[in-house]
Amino acid sequence: MDREADVTVSESDRLHSQLSRFEDMFPGYRMEIVEGAMVMSPLKPHHNATIWRLWSTLKPQMSDEWNFLSDVAVPFDADNEFCPDLAVIPAAEVAKNLSAYSPDLIELAIEVVSPSSVRNDYEVKDAAYARRGIPHYLIFDPYKAHCVTLWNPGPDGYRGRDTIPYGGTVTVETGIGKLRIDTSGLPVDPSAAG
Repeated sequence: MDREADVTVSESDRLHSQLSRFEDMFPGYRMEIVEGAMVMSPLKPHHNATIWRLWSTLKPQMSDEWNFLSDVAVPFDADNEFCPDLAVIPAAEVAKNLSAYSPDLIELAIEVVSPSSVRNDYEVKDAAYARRGIPHYLIFDPYKAHCVTLWNPGPDGYRGRDTIPYGGTVTVETGIGKLRIDTSGLPVDPSAAG
């Protein structure tokens, strides 16, 4: 992976400092900067359970050269500092234990939808992740009981997209190998249409 970061350390520090002032003030909320606005998303048990199950499923399928970030700042530009639910990046980078990482390190980004993050996960991050060349983006939605897989990034978003209902297996052909996720055990919100 030879993608170069174009967010400097000083820009990254400045952006991250905006979030860090508020993180401890609002426990139970996830904080991000999206389109220049501070966004707080309340977290529910299905959200964390989905992340944990995805981590547990994917980690054994990855080589030791790759690892996860979860809910760690990834500054994209002056208006967007995302905290992906899961992001696969080189293990050597994770080992640095930083408070912010370049989006150019991400091989696979995963978001789990919450009621307040629908637009951000499906539209804003779709476009931003694709513009930065993140090869694969998965959206797990416990409110619609499906996973959206996105690949082939371009300047206007991802050119490839599939929606897989929970109950099946999601297979993603990545640069780090074929990853499979059995969705039959993922939590589904009671409000989801059966």
